[in-house]
Amino acid sequence: MSGAVSDTYVAAIQHDLADLAGDETLVGVVRQPTGWFHAAVDENVPELGPPADLLDETKQRAEDLQLQGLCEEGAHNAAWDETDFADRYRTHLDESEAAKRAVDDLCARVRDGETVVLVCFEGERKRCHRTLLRERLRSRLERY
Repeated sequence: MSGAVSDTYVAAIQHDLADLAGDETLVGVVRQPTGWFHAAVDENVPELGPPADLLDETKQRAEDLQLQGLCEEGAHNAAWDETDFADRYRTHLDESEAAKRAVDDLCARVRDGETVVLVCFEGERKRCHRTLLRERLRSRLERY
């Protein structure tokens, strides 16, 4: 028996916009979740959030780009590219022992039949690490 991996964002859950069957485990992947975020998910795995320095650098760059006239989404996505966010996050998944253990744990749970939905803050129009993590998990699960 095998489960599945998908992703969504917290506002979609809060406003009943997420396509959920009700039997999934909502797994937050946020480094520093708020209280209201905790209330929306079943658990949070901060080890799977991006490293703090990467988050800070990307946020600062996005703020700079907004001051230059880009909209919030455009600035966020441009900052993602300029800080090489995707590659740096993948490196974090490859090099952090805590992140590797967390990925292994989620893979084992899905292989055992659990359906996991990765949850973060960013909406559908902003790039988010949860989609990279979803791809990583699915790729690992396909090999088994």
